[in-house]
Amino acid sequence: QVQLVESGGGLVQAGGSLRLSCTASGRSFSAFVMGWFRQVPGKEREFVASISWSGYLIYYADSVKGRCTISRDIAKKSVYLQMNSLEAKDTAVYYCAAAGGLTALRNSRIDYWGQGTQVAVSS
Repeated sequence: QVQLVESGGGLVQAGGSLRLSCTASGRSFSAFVMGWFRQVPGKEREFVASISWSGYLIYYADSVKGRCTISRDIAKKSVYLQMNSLEAKDTAVYYCAAAGGLTALRNSRIDYWGQGTQVAVSS
């Protein structure tokens, strides 16, 4: 079992930055591919970014490419999402996710979800 706890969400003005953190506890963190998803009310949860256990394979959704950076710290059992140049359309609940592989994660075949952290961007 893995528990994921996100933090770092909040209210920010358009053009600002936020850094989301996700800390894992329980089973071996390094065995999982980690990622971030986001969801707005009435819409499906959408993929934002993913990072392999090694940290070398990283993917971003086109909507955040160039504005977000995902990273992980195996020793701290944490994954981060640095978001810059935030826009109103980035407003959503952001979820940390763990999956057995990159393909699984990008296809939303998730083993573990965090509880979510709200990001609100005012225009």
